[in-house]
Amino acid sequence: MGSAGLMRARDKMAAAGVDEVAIDTFAHYYRLLEHGETGMIPESTIDPVDIESLADVHVADEQAAQALRGTAVIKLNGGLGTSMGMDRAKSLLCVRRGLSFLDIIARQVLHLRTQHDATLPIIFMNSFRTSGDTLAALARYDDLPVDGLPLEFLQNKEPKLLVKDLTPVSWPKEPDLEWCPPGHGDIYTALRGTGLLDRLIAAGYERVFVSNSDNLGAVPDPRIAGWFAESGAPFAIEAVRRTPSDRKGGHFARRRTDGRIVLRETAQTPDADQAALADLDRHRYCSTNNIWFDLAAMKHALDVRQGILGLPLIRNVKNVDPGDKSSPEVIQVETAMGAAVEVFEGSRLIEVGRDRFVPVKTTNDLLVLRSDVYDLGSDFVLDQASDALPFVDLDGDFYKLVGDFDKRFPEGAPSLRKASSFTVHGDWTFGRGVEVVGEVDLAAKSAQRVDGGTVLSHE
Repeated sequence: MGSAGLMRARDKMAAAGVDEVAIDTFAHYYRLLEHGETGMIPESTIDPVDIESLADVHVADEQAAQALRGTAVIKLNGGLGTSMGMDRAKSLLCVRRGLSFLDIIARQVLHLRTQHDATLPIIFMNSFRTSGDTLAALARYDDLPVDGLPLEFLQNKEPKLLVKDLTPVSWPKEPDLEWCPPGHGDIYTALRGTGLLDRLIAAGYERVFVSNSDNLGAVPDPRIAGWFAESGAPFAIEAVRRTPSDRKGGHFARRRTDGRIVLRETAQTPDADQAALADLDRHRYCSTNNIWFDLAAMKHALDVRQGILGLPLIRNVKNVDPGDKSSPEVIQVETAMGAAVEVFEGSRLIEVGRDRFVPVKTTNDLLVLRSDVYDLGSDFVLDQASDALPFVDLDGDFYKLVGDFDKRFPEGAPSLRKASSFTVHGDWTFGRGVEVVGEVDLAAKSAQRVDGGTVLSHE
């Protein structure tokens, strides 16, 4: 049944115009599924990893600038923000001073080009759902595109597979739900399949910096570019110390059999090892998804593997309609971009400050970003203005979706610069200039309003 299922999946992808490189890559992972591969990484197979810190690295200014001149930037921009109720690119969300993620990213790059006399091309990996809106939003920046290179390339798509027999699911009432992205590990497949990898090398670029578009801390930093260039490493990832909020997330480790660095995601951790996954003293570092790789090394690795990098499989079981738990269970075959760290001998990790890891996955994160916790300078880089980031927990019944969230902060985010934690239970609307000081917990059973200028503090 499995082989017949693969043929049906291949035919479906070909009919939808999916690139042949992506179809072959999908077939590789399909065969792993057939043979019972789960992608699990047991605790018994790994050890903790120690890494160097950027704080201890010295790179001369000219070396840093020179490295940046040989760097291209890729932003992963395929997400729709569906978990926050959005149906278009999450990067279109307004963040600060009427500027969206895309506005700030574009201005960061334009500033760096001027400051370091660097071409610094930026290219967005979009999905078919984010492409149009993204290009329309960027059209105002006439000088952003670089001659000879596109402003975008598209990530691939693949069919969701029925758990019961690994055949492509059919969902006529909403055919789009029959498809899923292959995870951000698809970037390597898409770079090769679109020819962009070869074009970047032909244009003289030596390395690429990749990050998520919802992480405004991920600026293509010349100092890190210089460190990476001098290291001679083929591949590197910026890591941060894990905090209690990272307990359920992935982490780096070292594989016992060959000493290679591995990135273990939550979905790759057996149930019996969940306690070890959450042990912040044992596994201290997690990924920012800020990645640097050498273009020639990536091309060679893909060439010798016939285009299939061989990233570890992530077997993600969901419902075909995520909003309908009664809909059939499907497998989404995924890979993680950072898992390529184990493919390359000599891969490196470097610890960076939390200021380079400011992801927005929920409206809790969005509130912090819109508040005065960060200053936005003339270089459009976020500068943390508070000693520590406040913990924010907004009632999901009233704030989870962006539309509901915006209605309750109609005149802007409160000041959180002096806050340690801000927890909201119930339906609260906030006026202009509200300030949160220390540890604040609001609770109400009926709708309430906090008047403008109010100082909220723990008493």
